[in-house]
Amino acid sequence: MENSRSRSVFVDIGLRELNGFRVRKRPFFADSELVCREIAGVAVEHDGYRTPPLAVSFCKSSRNSQVFAVSDEDGHVSLFNSNHKFASSSTHQENTDNARFRNWIAHNNAVFDVSWIKDDSCLLTASGDQTIKAWDVEENKCTGVLIGHTGTVKSMCSHPTNSDLLVSGSRDGCFALWDLRCKSTSHKEEFCINSTGMVKGAHLSPLSKRIGRRKAASSSITSVLYLKDEITIATAGAPDSALKFWDTRKLKVPIAQASPQSDTTNNKEKRAHGIVSLSQDSSGTFLTASCKDNRIYLYNILQLDKGPVQSFSGCRIDSFFIRTMISPDGEHILSGSSDGNAYIWQVNKPHVDPTVLKGHDKEVTAVDCPQKHSSDNHSMPIIRTPEAQTKKISLSSSSTLSLSSLEEDKMCENTPETTVNSPSSVLNPPSSVKRRTIRDYFLVTP
Repeated sequence: MENSRSRSVFVDIGLRELNGFRVRKRPFFADSELVCREIAGVAVEHDGYRTPPLAVSFCKSSRNSQVFAVSDEDGHVSLFNSNHKFASSSTHQENTDNARFRNWIAHNNAVFDVSWIKDDSCLLTASGDQTIKAWDVEENKCTGVLIGHTGTVKSMCSHPTNSDLLVSGSRDGCFALWDLRCKSTSHKEEFCINSTGMVKGAHLSPLSKRIGRRKAASSSITSVLYLKDEITIATAGAPDSALKFWDTRKLKVPIAQASPQSDTTNNKEKRAHGIVSLSQDSSGTFLTASCKDNRIYLYNILQLDKGPVQSFSGCRIDSFFIRTMISPDGEHILSGSSDGNAYIWQVNKPHVDPTVLKGHDKEVTAVDCPQKHSSDNHSMPIIRTPEAQTKKISLSSSSTLSLSSLEEDKMCENTPETTVNSPSSVLNPPSSVKRRTIRDYFLVTP
C-alpha cells in the first residue's frame, strides 16, 4: 500500500471518531510525531446529556460500509451514516443530528461490545446486564436474548462462516459458546437462548486460591476471538498476559498458550500484565494483543511457540476499556489510548513513531476500521438511511458482467492446487484437502 493512499484511508477514519468529555491533555510524543487533524466529530448524547462511548463497529458488506454502530455507557445503540457531508463550521451536536439516523435503548446497562452479523441485517450487543441480545436492524426489535453469564459480558465474536454461532467472554471468568438457532424459552415476548458450552475459570489469577472471590477482575475474560480455522477460539484475561487457544470440539483444557515473556520460567523477571483486547486480520494469520504494560503484541498464528513477532508502543493503556485492532489487510494497527489520542502503526515498521489522531477530550476507548471491498455484492441487504429511502438503486448490465468476470478470475485463483501452496491454506483448507486443526501448527518442533 502506498503511503499516500494509506494515510488518506486513516485520515478518513478520523472523520468517524467520537468525542467525549473535556479533561486536561497529557502530552506523550516528541515534536517529530505525525499528527492527523480532526476533520469532523459527532457527539454521543441522548436528550442533551453526553455519555461515554464503549464500542464502535462498521457494517461488513460493501453496500452498508458507510454505516457504523456505536454503543455507550447508558445502554443506547446508535447508527450513523459516515457518508454524510460534514461542514467545517458544524458542531459535534449538529453533526450528530444530521448523521445519526437510528437510536434505541438496547439494554438497561452499559453495552460493552457490538457486532454485525447475517450480512448486516442483525446486530449483536453485549452488556453489563449479563446478557447478549440479537437485534433485527430493519425491524428494530430484539430477536433473542442470550442468558447464562453471571457477570458483565465484555467481548464476543461470531463464527467466521456461520453467523449463528458465536463466542462470548465475561467478567465472571467464563467464556461461552452460543447457537442463535437454539431458542429454548420465551420471556416477555423475547426468545431466550442458553449457551451450548461454557468454560469456567479460563484465566485464573495466580492469587485466586488466596483471595477467593473478593476481586471479580482476578479472573475476568477481557476478549475472545473465533479464529479463521472455524474450530479454534482465542481468549485473553485480566489477571495475566497469556493467550489461550481452545478447540471447540474439546473444551476441557486449552490446546496452546502464548505469552509476551520469552522465558516463562524466570519468575523474578516475569510480571503479569492483563490483556485488554484481541483482534485478527481478515486472513487469520496475524493476531494482536494489547496489554496493560502499554504495548501491543503481534503474533503469527502459525508460529505461536516463538512468542510475539513484533511489539508496538506509544499509546497508554490504563484501563480495560481501551480497544485495539489490526486492519483487515494486516498492514496497520489502530489503537485507542488513555491520553486522549488514537494511534496508528505500520505493521512492517514497528520502530517508526505512530501516526497520532488528536481531537478527543478524554480516553479513546472504541476504534474500528471499515473493510475494503473490491466489488459490490448486490445480494446484500441494504440498511437504508433517511436519505437513501427516497432513492431507487438500479443495477446496470455492465456491472453484472464485471462481477461475473471477477468471480471467474477468483475461481481460477482458488483452485485446490494454488490454495494448498498458499499460507492461508492452514486456516482455510480447500475441500479436497484433509482438514487439520490449528493445534497441528502449535506444536513446538524439538
